[in-house]
Amino acid sequence: MSDIVQKLWGFCHTLRHDGIDYGDYIEQLTYLLFLKMADERGIDLSRMPMKTGKNRQTEIDCSWPALAEKSGTALLDHYVDVLRALGHQHGLLADIFAGALSRFNNPVNLKRLIGLIDETEWTALNIDVKAAAFEGLLEKAASEGKKGAGQYFTPRILIQSIVRCMKPDPRAHKEFTICDPACGTGGFLVAAYEWLMEQTHGGAVDRALMKRLRHGTFFGEDLVPRPRRLALMNLYLHGLEPEIKLGDSIYETPDGRQFDVVMTNPPFGTKGANQAPEREDFVIATSNKQLNFLEHVMTILKKGGRAAVVVPDNCLFADQAGEVFKVLTEDCALHTVLRLPNGTFSPYSPGTKTNVVFFTKGYPTETVWVYDARTNVPRITKKDRPLTPEHFVEFERCYGGDPNGRGKHKASDCKEDRWRSFGIAEIRQRDYKIDSLKWLKDESLDDLGELPEPEELATDAIAELEAAVEELNSVISLLENSSGNGASSVQVAKRP
Repeated sequence: MSDIVQKLWGFCHTLRHDGIDYGDYIEQLTYLLFLKMADERGIDLSRMPMKTGKNRQTEIDCSWPALAEKSGTALLDHYVDVLRALGHQHGLLADIFAGALSRFNNPVNLKRLIGLIDETEWTALNIDVKAAAFEGLLEKAASEGKKGAGQYFTPRILIQSIVRCMKPDPRAHKEFTICDPACGTGGFLVAAYEWLMEQTHGGAVDRALMKRLRHGTFFGEDLVPRPRRLALMNLYLHGLEPEIKLGDSIYETPDGRQFDVVMTNPPFGTKGANQAPEREDFVIATSNKQLNFLEHVMTILKKGGRAAVVVPDNCLFADQAGEVFKVLTEDCALHTVLRLPNGTFSPYSPGTKTNVVFFTKGYPTETVWVYDARTNVPRITKKDRPLTPEHFVEFERCYGGDPNGRGKHKASDCKEDRWRSFGIAEIRQRDYKIDSLKWLKDESLDDLGELPEPEELATDAIAELEAAVEELNSVISLLENSSGNGASSVQVAKRP
């Protein structure tokens, strides 16, 4: 896959001379990859109806072979017609290609890209190929400092580990649903489906279940059109027609649906800070987006439903983190916290420290088990020390077979003392600041030659400063509220 990404990335530079920027290239690439993979999977796009005028309709051959055989201006014109025709279909195809436009002005460049794609049998690569190509290009952009690579994508290895723990099995009952309210390219949803196929030995499922999987099991939402389009494509190529909304999960009022399983990695960062969502279901008003997402997940979970949410460290120690986690531990069983290795999200944000919190809605927390996969673990790098399944083997063993975390656990299950439990009384004494649940000594702090990378130190400092600023702002708000009309108008502002 890395060779293919390198080839596609190299061609991206060529297209800049045709006026196609980085984002447009990614978009056009996904359209063409979809057409090629649809052809490989035997999806018939050869006779797509298209309106040509008042009460007039014709058929367009939108198949990959029909596109690949053309050249010159005929190719440009046909590609425009293909995108328009697919955008006017009913159902998921219309959703995928809604508003799709060609960005090519030079037929030679379009022909060359078609040729590059045609060299590979994409469905034979046995990976989530469009997402891998898309994310591979984003990684290249991030490593070269290109603007526009601000989206973080959850590593497949981490997604698969979470899915194995969560066991999102639609066979449990007929209304079983799975949701990712910040779905990006659909990694969690695709992995959940692939996990089920493994459990059923390659998809030996009855017709009723397959029908339900196709239309009523997978749900998602994303704020950004391009990743959402990729999520729709990825699941469509798996034979599924999910419901993935384009919108803001946090600031828009939810439609009342609840789900059996929620797995998500909300976007990192502070964009939109100082604007707490006006939601009646949010008990704690905060502008911290990650805390907002935790509250949102609690809302959209069914009673008895389970969730796994990726959160950065600042979500565990921020000003109102204790208040949110107090509510969470009262309404849900926060049974497991996984501290992820440093550098898990390289190269997007290598200094950001992250965790996964696992909880089940409907009964209060009694004990929280924490697995520390970070302390004294060499930081993850993209080339020299990549994330591997081995990083999570022992955690999965400690987590056990019960997806709700109610199995019998012992600290001795982990030989390196990375697995410990904390009772709710101790968590209450710590003001529900989950970040304080630490016990391993960081040996790198005693070795000047093994100090954290400057970027990691800077990220830690920024996170702590932002938390301090949030606390100052809340104090000022209290002073303003208590001072009445004579309140000070001074406001401590975060740096953008």
